[in-house]
Amino acid sequence: MGSASSAYQPRAIFLDIEGRKQKVIFSRYCSPSDIRELLCNTAGLARSAAISLLDPDNAIISIDPTMPSNTESTPYRVITLPGAQLSEKDEVFQSVLAQVAEQFSRAFKITELKSEVTNRLAILEKRVELEGLKVVEIEKCQNDIRKLRDEIAMRNNSLQDEKQLIPRRDVPSYSKYSLSEETIQMLRKPIFDAWHWEANEMLSCLEHMYHSLGLVKDFNIDPLTLKRWLLCVHENYRNNPFHNFRHCFCVTQMMYSIIEQCQLQDKFTQLDILILMSAAVCHDLDHPGYNNTYQINARTELAVRYNDISPLENHHCAVAFQIISKPECNIFRNMDPEIAKQIRQGIITLILATDMARHGEILDSFKQKIDNFDFTNKDDVTCLQMVLIKCCDISNEVRPMDVAEPWVVCLLQEYFMQSDREKAEGLPVAPFMDRNKVTKATAQIGFINFVLIPLFETVMKLFPQIEDTMVQPLRDSRNHYEELKQIDDTLNEVQKKKKESLTLGNRKK
Repeated sequence: MGSASSAYQPRAIFLDIEGRKQKVIFSRYCSPSDIRELLCNTAGLARSAAISLLDPDNAIISIDPTMPSNTESTPYRVITLPGAQLSEKDEVFQSVLAQVAEQFSRAFKITELKSEVTNRLAILEKRVELEGLKVVEIEKCQNDIRKLRDEIAMRNNSLQDEKQLIPRRDVPSYSKYSLSEETIQMLRKPIFDAWHWEANEMLSCLEHMYHSLGLVKDFNIDPLTLKRWLLCVHENYRNNPFHNFRHCFCVTQMMYSIIEQCQLQDKFTQLDILILMSAAVCHDLDHPGYNNTYQINARTELAVRYNDISPLENHHCAVAFQIISKPECNIFRNMDPEIAKQIRQGIITLILATDMARHGEILDSFKQKIDNFDFTNKDDVTCLQMVLIKCCDISNEVRPMDVAEPWVVCLLQEYFMQSDREKAEGLPVAPFMDRNKVTKATAQIGFINFVLIPLFETVMKLFPQIEDTMVQPLRDSRNHYEELKQIDDTLNEVQKKKKESLTLGNRKK
């Protein structure tokens, strides 16, 4: 703040008045008349006296605006011209004196202005320097955060590899749940409600599906190995709001329901059925709760490992076969190696198909086959399998509204967790995941209209029996969310008008 004090510092000149050296102090605000009056007072002259300023060589001075404002080396002389009346020459001197005073004032102001500008520039330069340092520090902190996050992720993956993927060699600890006949019948329908089921009950239901479809018998699967495999799968689903073991169960149960309703066992081989069910069970193993877009933008260890190509889906496959690689969990160990190889390839193909980035590509391929679909053609069957697992993966809206709607809340919660993290890390945020831009209604209307209904209606061309049980519920769900959006829009409009009214009222006050 030194500039403030210098701005108000007075200026001084030294005068030789008839041999007497006098110091005259001027304020920065002195006018020419003020300066003349100060000179008169200093020299002891009347205000009407004629005054001239001479330099040491007796020449009338000419003031240079760049002259020093405070010097003792060259005092000026004040000469008094006596007489009450001023001659024409005196008037010229008075005019010169007025000009000198004006130049004094300008010189002082210019010097002060230069000083103030210099000080302000110095302050601004310092601020720019500090801001530059802040930017460097912020970038360094962001890089440190990324490195720390990657290190934590690597350590977590290492711990999970060491801990979770070690299967239990004893009999699995979850208690066997005895399924009632009602439960058995409900498992075959898409309206099944899994919200009130415990983990051990869902595991028992999955066991029942494998037995009911004849997979345990046809592929000589050891029942105890099946239990251990399912338990290890359960332990490798994280406790995310949406992508958790309950989601895994719902996807598999929907697949079981489609197999039953579309009578796929009459059209597919048992090997195809085993691939469908096992891919559904494993399709989201060890999902971290943050989608592929985040993995790629944040350059996570998974994105680096899989070269930004479906990082999560590749990871789900890898974890699935890490579990299978343990003899105690290998439900395929009693099969011919060639058959086991086909199962592995089929499961990988289906899990990779769940990447929504491939949705359009897979659906378009299926549409080209639908008119001349051949269940004996391997490529046609594989394409249909890919479409079916996609249907099951995003099938919540097929279920009754009281079962489906809580899943929307869970999905939005997971989206918001990701978008909050993306904002904190300076990464791009998708509008449909931003808590400030999306609502339950807006999130579902577009997804149902442009993804779900076109997908299921295409499958309906091959299996017309799903219209009442799966396609119509989707249309009803769309209508529900459109009504909900109208209500939201009306409430928002009311709130907007109320706010405008309050603002107008405050302005009038």
